[in-house]
Amino acid sequence: MASPGWSCSKHEDLRRAVKTAEAEVVGASRPPLRLFLPRARRENSPSPKRTRSVTSLIDSQAPIQTLRPQPSRRARTPLRTKVQRVSIVIPALDEEPAIGSVLERIARVRSALREQGYRFEVLVIDDGSRDGTARIARQNGARVISHPNALGNGAAVKRGIRAAKGDVILLMDADGQHPPERIPELLAGMQTHDLVVGARGGTGHGKHKRWANRIYNGLATWVVGKPIPDLTSGFRAARADVMKRFCYLLPNTFSYPTTITLAFFRAGYAVKYIPIEAAHREGKSKIKLLKDGSRFFLIIAKIATFFAPLRVFGPLSLFIAGLGVFNYAYTYLTQARFTNMSVVMLILAAMTLGLGLISEQIAALRFQHSEEE
Repeated sequence: MASPGWSCSKHEDLRRAVKTAEAEVVGASRPPLRLFLPRARRENSPSPKRTRSVTSLIDSQAPIQTLRPQPSRRARTPLRTKVQRVSIVIPALDEEPAIGSVLERIARVRSALREQGYRFEVLVIDDGSRDGTARIARQNGARVISHPNALGNGAAVKRGIRAAKGDVILLMDADGQHPPERIPELLAGMQTHDLVVGARGGTGHGKHKRWANRIYNGLATWVVGKPIPDLTSGFRAARADVMKRFCYLLPNTFSYPTTITLAFFRAGYAVKYIPIEAAHREGKSKIKLLKDGSRFFLIIAKIATFFAPLRVFGPLSLFIAGLGVFNYAYTYLTQARFTNMSVVMLILAAMTLGLGLISEQIAALRFQHSEEE
């Protein structure tokens, strides 16, 4: 049954019109138009346009271009690149007998490393010296920054860190203890690590200082959960951007190496230790064992509460809770009763743990803000 509005006569008229149009195409280069080709022929027969385009490409002998994968615009840069610019920061206070020889040894090392593409600047931070330390440093080509009076060894180091222009900051003492000949090893370690420290193997200081350093190293190892062979060594190289980020944490005293080490560990940066043989310093040491030693303990506690509060508040809470439980058991066994002191201790333990958890959250937010900057 024919659909409405469409008759068989109209269909026959259309077929005749198509045949008439095909017959009128005479001498055409292309085959006559076929509106109703079989499906198999359409699939097997090549497209005329494609055949002409490929043929014209072969006839013109156009060079064939090999498509190569293009690098992604978002390709990540390598994690480490070769260090080129190095800033050597040397804090100095009344180091006239040793500063000249130290700078001469550094100059020889610089000449050898310059062939490898390194560029150096030497900054001597004169912390209010009353002798010729600044004059000798200038004579040996160092850039000298002078304090009007003694502000502290850590203050001099912070001044040098802020003034440094290199990609890596290398810290060392001006008294001749640290061997400049080991600078190439520190810089080589910087290709894979963020902080490289020259660890003294018990040399360069007396018996009492060796025992004190062992105690400090043990406490620092407990805080960060990783072995620290030398916490207080001032001979180290570090990434300048990270060092400047932590600069506000550094104290103005001799405990700045402690702060740098713990800050790098707790922030998750890669730290490497290289064993060195420290020489005996020229002149008298300015570090007082008792005075600066107690300050070291305070610095360790400060950094622990700053980066890992639960390392301090967690054990303290357990200790107080243990005292409360012990007091409960003791009073019950001896007096057959419970005392209010035990309840107070348990409440205090819970409050201490809660304070540690809150401090942990604050430390995490502070670290996240530091990373975003």
